[in-house]
Amino acid sequence: MTTGPEDPLLAGYRRFRAEVWPGQAERYARLARRRQKPGTVVIACSDSRIDPQTIFDAEPGELFVIRNVAGLVPPYAPDGGCHGTSAALEFAVKILKVRRIVLLGHGDCDGVHAMIHGPLPNARDFLGPWMDIAEPVMWPVPEQGSGRPLETIIEDATIKLSLANLRTFPWVRDGEKAGQLSLTAWRFNLSTGELVTV
Repeated sequence: MTTGPEDPLLAGYRRFRAEVWPGQAERYARLARRRQKPGTVVIACSDSRIDPQTIFDAEPGELFVIRNVAGLVPPYAPDGGCHGTSAALEFAVKILKVRRIVLLGHGDCDGVHAMIHGPLPNARDFLGPWMDIAEPVMWPVPEQGSGRPLETIIEDATIKLSLANLRTFPWVRDGEKAGQLSLTAWRFNLSTGELVTV
């Protein structure tokens, strides 16, 4: 990939500076003058086709977005290890004081696809153990009598598992119980643009 005049990222930046920045400069200046204060944290998949800010038509500063493979939330495990998703969640809830946590799953998730169809042989260092978080939704294999595709059933079950795992974090559970924090779980249908509650 080049970083010269043909670099698509730099071309996109130039469009941003020419077309978006002039109308948004004052907003960015206001954001720069104060610490961030988003009201919502969105936990979503890293999938390049899914962009929470675009889906929710949010402006800069409105959403604190945590992205990872399959948008998973691991269980609470303060064991001294490196836990990127858990650290970002702690920052959002305890430091930024967000009032809402949104789990945003999506259809046609490659992470869920890999979980169903087997691990990728050339990506086992971190991907396999990460997807093991969702393994409980695989066994026993869910009933398929609803007419819904297996992948959709597993995608929804994965979102529900992440919701249950969120509640293992004491400061999430306590905030929800006190009415200071709300939890929402949605799945975005990539092919239709529909957002459904899980």
